[in-house]
Amino acid sequence: MKLLRLNFIASLVLAAIVSAPAWGASPALPGTVNYVEGQVSIGTEALNAKSVGSTNLEAGQTITTTAGKAELLLTPGVFFRLGEDSVATLVSPSITNTKMALNKGQAMVEVAEIHNENLLLVQEGGATAQLLKTGVYGFDANSGAVRVFDGEAMVQDGDRQIKVKGGHQLDVQNTGNLKAAKFDKDEYQQTDLYRFSNLRSEYLAEANVDAANLYWPGGPGWYGAGWYWDPWLVGYTWIPGDGIFYSPFGWGFYSPFFVGSAPFFGRPFYGHPFYGHPYGFGGHGRPYLAGHPGFAGHPGSSFRGPEHGSVAAPHFGGAGGFHGAGGFHGGGGGFHGGGGGGFHR
Repeated sequence: MKLLRLNFIASLVLAAIVSAPAWGASPALPGTVNYVEGQVSIGTEALNAKSVGSTNLEAGQTITTTAGKAELLLTPGVFFRLGEDSVATLVSPSITNTKMALNKGQAMVEVAEIHNENLLLVQEGGATAQLLKTGVYGFDANSGAVRVFDGEAMVQDGDRQIKVKGGHQLDVQNTGNLKAAKFDKDEYQQTDLYRFSNLRSEYLAEANVDAANLYWPGGPGWYGAGWYWDPWLVGYTWIPGDGIFYSPFGWGFYSPFFVGSAPFFGRPFYGHPFYGHPYGFGGHGRPYLAGHPGFAGHPGSSFRGPEHGSVAAPHFGGAGGFHGAGGFHGGGGGFHGGGGGGFHR
């Protein structure tokens, strides 16, 4: 019975892999659609779950939400999220000159990694904000606000140039003296778009741990830092080339070198939607085989960055743990095991 159950689950996983973009391939370019919910369209084309990973916003094309939201990938580690009743245009998809224009509504940009060679621009009205550092940035075309929750932006409005630091905002509709002013971050962190962005960042970080375990440096499918497809998420996640990066929301992104330090979540499954898999999937759709998560390992490790209020969590990799020997992603006989009998060894 157990063997039949494992074979059935394995067939589902293989089906997910076959129907998704290649795990080692990286077709994701600036403008790739990575998540949609509700009513979202590019021109006259309505988007849905099947559009994720297979649809790109081309230069000059516009994405529109009504009662829905969308997430686009920009440069690796940078996510553009569009709120409800909003319109945005991809002006330039170049990896060294990436520019989005928010024409209507609201958007948030999460920058988990940025290089000196990256030019990240968001146009709002007649002003253009260059995102200079890792951080979380909010844009409201309706009110003319450019908000920097964390990070730093340089806003160019005609011949005027204003630096906006974390915890400050700028009213680009102000025709008088432009000056950044403080705003109440706690208030805006309760908004729907901010909470959506935080949750998406958490899901993507979970998917990062899933995917990073599959790509060992120099191994099949590994090409360095970039976007990697995770069929559990049914979308791309970001894997850094080396080290551990904490997103501006505080969630950890691990390279394959350091994914062994990733903690285990205190709750096995989050229960968020997982497209097209009705059989026994929770959280990111992982079938629960082990019977118990196996809280073995390093209790002091933390998935969320210390500056965001860490919660001690057990390690993934201990004996009998979720990624441990004999566990679901086990080292010996596990579903993603490293020893004999593992589904992904």
